[in-house]
Amino acid sequence: MEGPLQDPYASVAAHAPGPRAQAGRAARIALLAVALLASVGFGALVVAPRLRAPAPASTIVARPTPALLVAIRDLSRLETTEVHVEKVVDLADRQSRLFGLVQATDALLLVAVGHVTIGVDLARIGEGDIAMDPETGVARMTLPAPEVFSTRLDEDETYVYTRKTSLLARRNEQLESRARKEATEAIEKAALEGNVMARAKAQAERQITALATQLGAKRVEIRWREVGGGGD
Repeated sequence: MEGPLQDPYASVAAHAPGPRAQAGRAARIALLAVALLASVGFGALVVAPRLRAPAPASTIVARPTPALLVAIRDLSRLETTEVHVEKVVDLADRQSRLFGLVQATDALLLVAVGHVTIGVDLARIGEGDIAMDPETGVARMTLPAPEVFSTRLDEDETYVYTRKTSLLARRNEQLESRARKEATEAIEKAALEGNVMARAKAQAERQITALATQLGAKRVEIRWREVGGGGD
């Protein structure tokens, strides 16, 4: 009679793993832990930027200078009127001679012809002096008062009509220069008389209105600053 069957694996004894096997297992566990931590850290790096508040976008707003203001300033000095004036200056230099007993005279008569240019200095217009309503097309502007740009003598037409020097008088070499200066001042003063400034304003309004119309204005309203009024 045969004996009971034996488990073929019964003869295999259960042995505790050796030191080398334990070291290999520990190394594998350590590698898995490092890999897990690395994957978690990388995920945190990817997700973290998404969780941050978005940086505010910077916006640059360009405010264009009105085309009408630029165009008018480009005109700079708008010469609107030129006045032709003739003036006669009688100038004498009286001199005392012989201890005041005799009066000697050096005199001349100057016929002066001059030109006075009057206009509007548009460079003094500021941004607050011009406004244009895009809905109605009305342009409103405040202009500086007309002024004298230049006063000059016409050298071809200005001449000394007479020059008389008494026997005992000493010829004054500055007399003609003084006469010319007085003539220039008198011509400028005469040019400002009457309605010259009104004519200068009317001419400036016509030119400015034509320019504003070309730039799209349907109607132009112009006011004038007082003489000596401020402005840029």
